Amino acid sequence: MRVKRAVVAALVATMAVTGLTACGGGSSTAAQGNPDAVLNVGKPDGPQAENNNPFLETSALSNMGYRWMIYEPLAMYNRVKPQEPAKPWLATKWDWSDNYKKLVLTVRDGVKFSDGQPMTGEDVAYTFQLLRDNKALNVDAVPYKDITAAGNQVTLGFDNSQFVNQVKILQTLVVPKHVWQGIKDPALDLVKNPIGTGPYTLKSATPQTMIVTRRDGYWQEAPKVKEIRYTSYTDNNAQVSALVNGAAEWSFVFIPNYKAVYTNKDPQHYKLWFPAQLAVHGLWFNTEKAPWNDAKLRQAVNKVINRDDIFNQGEAGYFYPKNDQVTGIPTPAGDPFIAPQYKGKSVQVDVPGAKALLTGAGYKFTGDKLADPGGKPVTLKLTVPSGWSDYITDLEIIKDNLAQIGITATVEKMNQDAWMKSVDTGDFEGLMHWTNDGQTPYDMYRDVMDGNRYKPTGQGGINGNYGRYKNDEATKALETYANAEDDAARTAAMATLQRIMIDQQPMVPTSAANSGGEYSTKNWVGWPDDANPYAPAQPTLRNALDIVLHLKPAA
Repeated sequence: MRVKRAVVAALVATMAVTGLTACGGGSSTAAQGNPDAVLNVGKPDGPQAENNNPFLETSALSNMGYRWMIYEPLAMYNRVKPQEPAKPWLATKWDWSDNYKKLVLTVRDGVKFSDGQPMTGEDVAYTFQLLRDNKALNVDAVPYKDITAAGNQVTLGFDNSQFVNQVKILQTLVVPKHVWQGIKDPALDLVKNPIGTGPYTLKSATPQTMIVTRRDGYWQEAPKVKEIRYTSYTDNNAQVSALVNGAAEWSFVFIPNYKAVYTNKDPQHYKLWFPAQLAVHGLWFNTEKAPWNDAKLRQAVNKVINRDDIFNQGEAGYFYPKNDQVTGIPTPAGDPFIAPQYKGKSVQVDVPGAKALLTGAGYKFTGDKLADPGGKPVTLKLTVPSGWSDYITDLEIIKDNLAQIGITATVEKMNQDAWMKSVDTGDFEGLMHWTNDGQTPYDMYRDVMDGNRYKPTGQGGINGNYGRYKNDEATKALETYANAEDDAARTAAMATLQRIMIDQQPMVPTSAANSGGEYSTKNWVGWPDDANPYAPAQPTLRNALDIVLHLKPAA
């Protein structure tokens, strides 16, 4: 899924989860300061239209995160530790065969939807059929083909290996067939009354506040949290104020001066945790536009960007972790995938080295200005949404860094919708952007280098390869990785992708993506952290339900 941003303005060992309880002991009633056992969640996204379609990323249900309190996945992955096995959830086991072209799912018995109807293999099969037959719902573009159900077993068949899509498939949420077969247009219906297998049902919804309440009959032990109130604040400042005054207890929002503004207001209770995941943020070029179609120029830029300044100033020392691994793969999550020749190697600021690289490639310096081999001054227009304060600071730092090698850069703020359109059509020279994450670096590299996702500048509807980068060797390596029949072939393909990333620098990674959040321990304890990283801390991810099931009233 696309990495979530709420800037001003997104595995533990395999285990059965029947009887899963909140970690630790604790009373079944709320602490004295929270007698109604309410948890308050906030986001700075403004008024929300009433829409509870769980398949649409733009619906209020999805955007605010209460989707995961109502609907549940087949398996629960922890993207903080992407190489660890998933926890069985609505599926108790899964078996891949034929080089990941066949999947047999065993569906959990004894699960009921919130309307009292039992969940069966038919519901799981029907959910996959919805995704197969409605491209608008299949946002991950998984190529589902054969889907059958027999009792509590569901079998999926594919034409090609789904090694790289395992997580996407197993994280699929399950909807009830008896409800959805009556929906005329699954891609557009607003779904007034969402019905799922999760422990909560929708109590009420307004443009500002959505409330879910604990239901009876949940298949696991009931959560200690009786009610969750989701509030959509008007902007970043309002959201941060709500965290500080206790109106919000859980959020994902960028706080520039987080210690003075937030954690120091109540060091005992106000916490934040922003672990890295296998995705990156960084500087993207339109590689179809000269002179940014020159790998040597892109390499020189990579050599002068100060990632420490970006982390400490632009990302406030916590938000998006620094990423200086030469391959662009974030560590430590990506350590197992880094080729031996690149392990332990980081990008260091090297202005003399960048200048030597440029002059060796035919660039010339006239005073403190750089000219390309044809004599044209090298400039770079950097664009950014006007409200994204961390990206703005990041680009201002990059602008100053580029001046050290004679490149005149400008930072131009624009309307967010216009910026999104420019990304989609390639109408830009340089900008900060992100990649998707995954269980391996494949998804990250695919977003950067996949020729199968290439669309020429001016053509919209792009999904990855925002820099319009074309490299047949990279595309082939991605295809090899996705379809390889053994780990050795995958390892070799991954090493090829790393070499191309270093040699060609199609984009410049500066930060790892995060899956973090801010939370308060005043009323609830049991949150994930460095000592117990059982789930990412972002309240809009699937793992949010796992977190709620771990929470217990504070003593």
